[in-house]
Amino acid sequence: MMRILLFLATNIAVILVASVTLSLLGVGSVHDGQGGMNLQSLLIFCAVFGFAGSFVSLFLSKWMAKRSTGARVIEQPQTQQERWLVSTVEELARTAGIGMPEVAIFPSRAPNAFATGWNKNASLVAVSEGMLQRFSPAEVKAVMAHEIGHVANGDMVTLSLIQGVVNTFVMFFARIIGNFVDRAVFKNEGEGPGIGYFIATIFAELVLGILASIIVMWFSRQREFRADAAGAQLAGAGAMIAALEHLKAEQGIPVEMPGEMTAFGINGGLKNGLAGLLMSHPPLDERIAALRAGNYR
Repeated sequence: MMRILLFLATNIAVILVASVTLSLLGVGSVHDGQGGMNLQSLLIFCAVFGFAGSFVSLFLSKWMAKRSTGARVIEQPQTQQERWLVSTVEELARTAGIGMPEVAIFPSRAPNAFATGWNKNASLVAVSEGMLQRFSPAEVKAVMAHEIGHVANGDMVTLSLIQGVVNTFVMFFARIIGNFVDRAVFKNEGEGPGIGYFIATIFAELVLGILASIIVMWFSRQREFRADAAGAQLAGAGAMIAALEHLKAEQGIPVEMPGEMTAFGINGGLKNGLAGLLMSHPPLDERIAALRAGNYR
């Protein structure tokens, strides 16, 4: 129920933001009333909706992450483990040159952690209970260093920008294709779009959306290598490799992360073949090999 409410809240926010922006820009109909399309208005329309969805999600990311994962922010450390975790993150953040993030623990047996937030100095890093229970302090520190690396590299903002760009062009070209099919195949000669436009646009968005996701996930996998490199620099290559090997040893445990949060976790699950093109994380073997080859200096 909570995920449904979060989904609805996000989409309502996107529609409101996009509608106000389009109104302020004075963007009218994308159809010219003669069977053609106003490409300038169409591009602006698609860009507003494409980036609105991406950036609304970014600005709400901390709030959504806390609620979707059940993460508990450590306001005042109550145990020695919590004190150690907060002081470790504080040390890593200071070394990386970013503001102190909020530190949270979320209930999950699976070993995982994530970072999110729209600003390097207003971020959130969280670790699962399962990881704290079974990973050594050095391994947990390396994982936290990896997450701090994401924040310091500005990965959340970068991925949102990339997602906004691909959203824009998926919507733009899908509507051009839809208009062409409506006129050329369905022989619509009316002033406005017909049923063929809507059918073809939806189908084109699905196909182009899959292709766009492959591009976005490629960028996501590259940022994981960079975050591993940051983790190796901040906590030591040996500790980072040990943490990834421990993650590999526990790959049989379900990730237990909401779909919208998977890309932000250190453990993205395991898929092979064509499905691997849609994975947000590279295989752990490749990440370990990159660190062993010294690709972190």
